[in-house]
Amino acid sequence: MTAPFETEKARAAAWFRTLRDDIVAAFEGLEDNYADGPLTDMAPGRFEVTETTRTSDDGSDAGGGLMSVMRGGRVFEKVGVNISTVYGTLGERAQKAMAARGVPGMADDPRFWAAGISLVAHMQNPHAPAVHMNTRMFWTPGAWWFGGGSDLNPCIEYDEDTAHFHATQKEHLDPHGAEIYPKLKEWADEYFYIPHRKRARGVGGIFMDDRNTGDWEADFALTQDIGRAFLPAYVPLVEKRKSQVWTEADKDAQLIHRGLYAEYNLVYDRGTKFGLETGHDANAVLMSLPPLAKWV
Repeated sequence: MTAPFETEKARAAAWFRTLRDDIVAAFEGLEDNYADGPLTDMAPGRFEVTETTRTSDDGSDAGGGLMSVMRGGRVFEKVGVNISTVYGTLGERAQKAMAARGVPGMADDPRFWAAGISLVAHMQNPHAPAVHMNTRMFWTPGAWWFGGGSDLNPCIEYDEDTAHFHATQKEHLDPHGAEIYPKLKEWADEYFYIPHRKRARGVGGIFMDDRNTGDWEADFALTQDIGRAFLPAYVPLVEKRKSQVWTEADKDAQLIHRGLYAEYNLVYDRGTKFGLETGHDANAVLMSLPPLAKWV
């Protein structure tokens, strides 16, 4: 399976880079165009871009990526948009985890390749929702699959914002089959649930994992449309809420909600665990954590 997938790997990695570039440009545009509301006296935020690297136990190259983080912007308090392409040999724990998920041949040939984009945005204005998005492709000699999605995490909920976010995702997913959006929405509701708090992390979105129908082109097309849905689903919400006046109570609610987000990512998130277990740059893996949070 190795040789025929070199082209597919390259196409997937290139798509994640293109999506990253589009999102970075759109978010810096939101900073530039913010002219009326709180914090407009500040300079527009800009992404700091850092190359990340990963090495194998023997010191050989094992991939890397780009970590793009904006801190202290007028609209975004902290937002990271990371891409990575990593490869090598899975450690024993990761092999067992993959085997438990039904990936064949891990004990005989534990090589892997993975590429993806991961985004988390924490906002200055408590009325503007935080958001998470990631899409990825994973390959081993015995299997390949796609995964990812996006979900909205407002601390102050607006029904019309939630409706827009979901409707835009449905519009992008419906061409792939009427059953896709409801399935991925339900999956997101289950995945982004915090058991020890007995509540959802946010207002949901879409999520999938282990997507392999046997048709790589179709699954890649679906993954691309999950990515394409993100900006039209999210940017209008930021544009609507970024100028809204907030109170100390609103900010307090935001910090408490961020505590929920941090708890989920550190305790349950599969991507965080994988990134740390495979030796990727810890700062890039933990980019998702908010700059400030509060527990009561």
